[in-house]
Amino acid sequence: MWIDSHCHLDAPEFDADRDAVVARARQVGVTQLVLPAVAAFDFDTVRELAHRHGFAYALGIHPLYVMQAAEQDLTLLAEQLQAHRDDPRLVAIGEIGLDFFVPGLDAVRQQHFYLEQLKLARRFELPVILHVRRSADQLLAGLRRLPVAGGIAHAFNGSAQQAARFVELGFKLGFGGTLTYERSLQIRRLAQTLPERALVLETDAPDIPPHWLYTTAADRAAGQAMGRNEPAELPRIAQCLAELRGWTLGEAAQNTSANVRAALPRLSAC
Repeated sequence: MWIDSHCHLDAPEFDADRDAVVARARQVGVTQLVLPAVAAFDFDTVRELAHRHGFAYALGIHPLYVMQAAEQDLTLLAEQLQAHRDDPRLVAIGEIGLDFFVPGLDAVRQQHFYLEQLKLARRFELPVILHVRRSADQLLAGLRRLPVAGGIAHAFNGSAQQAARFVELGFKLGFGGTLTYERSLQIRRLAQTLPERALVLETDAPDIPPHWLYTTAADRAAGQAMGRNEPAELPRIAQCLAELRGWTLGEAAQNTSANVRAALPRLSAC
C-alpha cells in the first residue's frame, strides 16, 4: 500500500487516459495520491479529481505561476479554503514556494505570494507542500518568520544542513525519480542518511521521470520520445530507496506512508 505524496493528475499529459493511469497505480498498490494545485485555474479540478477517485488534494499557487497570478487569486484561495475547510480530502496548502532556478522570474513577487500563502496556512491550520528549487534558505527564512504546521518539502535537492533544518521545523522531505539516477549522489546520500521519519515518496508525475523513462537529447532528436512518468512508477522508485536504506519493500511502504500521514494529518480520514 503506497502513497504518492505529490502527483499532478490534472496535467494535460493525462487527459487521454486519466482513468487508466489511476487503474494502473492501484494495480501496483498505489492506493492514495496527493494532488496539489498550481494556480487558481485548477483549484476546482484537483478537488473534483480527488473526490472522484478517493484521493487527497491541496490548494495553492505555484511559484512558476505567480507571474500570471493576480492579487485576487490570493483572495480566491482564501475563499476556497474557507468554503472547503471541513473537506477531509483537503489536506494542505500547496504547491507553494520559491524557484530561483528558472530565469526571468520576479523574486520579490514570488516572496510575496509565498509569505501570503504561509499566512493562509496559519489561518486555516494546514500544513504546506513546498516547491524547493535553489531556494531552501529563503524558504526556511519564511518559515522562521511565519511558522506553520509542518508539511512536505517536495522534490528536495538541498544540502544536508538545509534538510536538517526542514526536519527540525516538522517537515518531511519528498524523494522521487531523481533518486533513481546513480549520478544523483547528494540526493541518494540524503535518502540514505536522513532520519527514517523524514522520508516520503512521490512521483511528481508527469514530471521528474525515473531513469528508466529518461531519454537523452540525442535520443529525442532521433525521434525517441521521453517516457511519461505516472504514479504506477512509485513502487519501482521505492525499490531504490529500500536498497539505499536496507529496507524490504514492505518496510519502505509502511515507513513512507506513515510519514506522509504524519506530515498531512487529514490524510488519515481520506
